[in-house]
Amino acid sequence: MTTTVHAMPDAQRRKEERRVLAGTMIGTTIEWYDFFIYAQAAGLVLGPLFFAPVAEANPGMELVISFATIGVSFLFRPLGAIIVGRLGDKVGRKRMLVWTLILMGVATALIGLLPTYEQAGVIAVILLVLLRIAQGFSAGGEWGGAVLMSVEHAPDHKRGHFGAFPQIGVPAGMILASAVLWFVRTSMSQEDFMDYGWRIPFLLSIVLIVVGIFIRRATEESPVFVEMQERAKEASAPLGQLFRNHWRDIIKAALTFSGNNAAGYLVIAFFSSYAVNSLSMDPAGVVLSLTIAAFGWLLFTMIGGSFSDKIGRVRMHQIGYILLAAAIIPVFLLIDHAGAIGSILLFGAALWIMMPGQGLCYGPTSAMYAEMFPANIRYSGVAISYAIGSIVGGAFAPMIAQALLNATKTTMSIGIYIIVISLVSFIAVSLIKETKNNDLGV
Repeated sequence: MTTTVHAMPDAQRRKEERRVLAGTMIGTTIEWYDFFIYAQAAGLVLGPLFFAPVAEANPGMELVISFATIGVSFLFRPLGAIIVGRLGDKVGRKRMLVWTLILMGVATALIGLLPTYEQAGVIAVILLVLLRIAQGFSAGGEWGGAVLMSVEHAPDHKRGHFGAFPQIGVPAGMILASAVLWFVRTSMSQEDFMDYGWRIPFLLSIVLIVVGIFIRRATEESPVFVEMQERAKEASAPLGQLFRNHWRDIIKAALTFSGNNAAGYLVIAFFSSYAVNSLSMDPAGVVLSLTIAAFGWLLFTMIGGSFSDKIGRVRMHQIGYILLAAAIIPVFLLIDHAGAIGSILLFGAALWIMMPGQGLCYGPTSAMYAEMFPANIRYSGVAISYAIGSIVGGAFAPMIAQALLNATKTTMSIGIYIIVISLVSFIAVSLIKETKNNDLGV
């Protein structure tokens, strides 16, 4: 019988736990580096390179369409969640994590090799959208596996803390993506950056994929999954069981995440575009500010995950959403003022005001999701809930924000949009019965 992590001697168990946490964090960091490089490029360069003809008839619309391509990939996350989640429940969390990492990396690198609209016309746009679909499929299965590898290895009283490690892969991926973009952007002229420099961050994904695969292959399979295999305890139709018996949980979990995800994609994609294109702020300074703000996101994500082990996942989410809704209007007021006086420092400070609310309701999400579903359908339940929440929340948040800005000429409309979706998430999480004492075993 295979020895699971919880049955190992203390020293060996702690060593394996560190490997699992490092593997899930580094893996999700790499995965989200790929995703965020695209999100930031969508606001800064992809509009004129791939959708320039649209701007001739309707100035500003190329940005809306460029942001829409971010959302296209989200529409395929549920498919990735269903297929990869089903396979993860059947053949293991670890194996599927490696394959999703490879798929994401290959798709990202190929974007860096694409011809532009000027070079290939509409074929360039079609290829871009197809590669975005591949990224979305990969991301749909990635997060659930990383979460379960970490949470299922955790001691019962530290699930929130362990679950925060794959979560911090998101701001860490943003830090890495923003830092690479800043370095490339400041090392060449604007002309060179638009000509070939924007491709470099995409192509670097190949190096990161090799590192991620090496680390993940050295990690043991989730102990809960190992126990399931040893007991040969499989449902005959886990997906049918999931949707038949847990559809309410899926809806509540998805809506709980939607507000956080919408606000997150303003940070990831919209704010940089708005600062550069509407406020005429220095692109390198804006990207650097986003990089620094992501450290705040990372810090408060860890705090949120760890404190949820003490006060509960539901209460931690509620606190985070209250802070996020309270912060968003002041954030936009400060950003607009920063643009008026040309202050990168004030722009960065405005972003930091968002980070406590953003991180506190992001950190405990993975533990709460894992605790909501039984082991034999957990991968599928977690992945599908996350994928649906991403569609409702972040998929088209940058596009909606840009469309609201174009229509109303004020960022206050965007602030109201985030407040409303945060309220929806607050209500959804308040309907969930506290999960931190739930048994994860089979």
